[in-house]
Amino acid sequence: MIDSKEYNRRRRQLMRMAGRDAIVIVPAAAERLRNNDAHYPYRQDSDFHYLTGFGEPDAVLALVPGRAQGEVILFCRERDRTREQWDGHRAGQEGAVADFGMDDAFPIEDIDDILPGLIEGRARVYYHFGRDTDFDLVLMGWVNRVRSNVRQGAKPPHEFVALSHLLHDLRLYKSRAEIRLMHKSAQIAAEAHVRAMRAARPGMNEHEVEAELLHTFRKHGAVPSYEPIVGGGANGCVLHYRANNATLRDGDLLLIDAGAEFSCYASDITRTFPVNGRYTPEQRALYDIVLAAQLAAIDEVRPGRSFDAYHQAAVRSLTAGLIKLGLLSGSLRSNLDEHRYRRFYMHKTGHWLGLDVHDVGDYRVDGEYRELEPGMVVTVEPGLYISPDMKGVPARFRGIGIRIEDDVVVTRGDPNVLSSGVPKDADEIEALMASA
Repeated sequence: MIDSKEYNRRRRQLMRMAGRDAIVIVPAAAERLRNNDAHYPYRQDSDFHYLTGFGEPDAVLALVPGRAQGEVILFCRERDRTREQWDGHRAGQEGAVADFGMDDAFPIEDIDDILPGLIEGRARVYYHFGRDTDFDLVLMGWVNRVRSNVRQGAKPPHEFVALSHLLHDLRLYKSRAEIRLMHKSAQIAAEAHVRAMRAARPGMNEHEVEAELLHTFRKHGAVPSYEPIVGGGANGCVLHYRANNATLRDGDLLLIDAGAEFSCYASDITRTFPVNGRYTPEQRALYDIVLAAQLAAIDEVRPGRSFDAYHQAAVRSLTAGLIKLGLLSGSLRSNLDEHRYRRFYMHKTGHWLGLDVHDVGDYRVDGEYRELEPGMVVTVEPGLYISPDMKGVPARFRGIGIRIEDDVVVTRGDPNVLSSGVPKDADEIEALMASA
């Protein structure tokens, strides 16, 4: 887990970046109704969690650099024995200070009386404008209250700055504690994928395999980091397939894209394997092309390389493989220049990973792809998708969708693959399934 000292370092670093004349305001995620009086499972806002580790709703963090009475202030729910009997423990103001390292804490009901005074005298407000329109209006109401007292000497802020400009660049670089949590998340997801490989067989339904994934997640105290994709046969060609309700057929492949979230940190793994335990020659030929592309891409996840470098490595490898197999014709150079591979491979090879599956952080700086640096974590996920109705392709290849995805840390040396606990070599997958 991440201790309170690390959260404190994050807050201090953000305040140094914001400056002594600024205020930073970060609300917790709101609870959301699913239907009538039943809620969706609560998940804390990632930025709020990054700065506090505080898991309750109805809370607001205010960072006020240089404030003599305390720079780190949390507004949160009071202890309430009756409500806690219904909804569970609350930290309260004492817990916010003692357990979460806040300088001070106030009841959330008092925020209208206190926060305008914290805004007054600050030149800049850092906040996620446009993310929560209701809270936007509340914040502007506090600012307007300060403005209404200008004749009495009040000094309202004159600049409003998107918080993401500062905070999301901090989140891009993972600490050792964060990488440990992400490794744990990837280990749980890897175990789930292995369980699914052992369980899958012709005649099962996709949702039965999904249940095997969910069993492993919950056994280890994790939840899905996104809605799992469990696509048999041609369903594997649908990039965001979510129905998970078809019968698995003998001779088809099964594509599973599923990650775990542990202590709010995500993993993101994809494997593609034969339902009956044996790849057909056509499936194996395409699978080996994708695997070779993934290995080439992972080798480019190194400090000093462009974020785009590993995508380009995957594209070159995929294109060369498709030419060799006869699904593309012409030279490698002409195929790359004309992007002919996009017929079979239409997405990028990866994204940032962290508290969010598609984690925050700019991919370009001053118009150029940013360089990879130690502590960044990316997914590497090339694929090939040949839909059942694709023309100009031999029938034996149609309806095959393959993706292989791992989670990779940029280190000072070789790439660190967090998700190596689930096999991806075709022979190893077949051996695993045979042993089941």
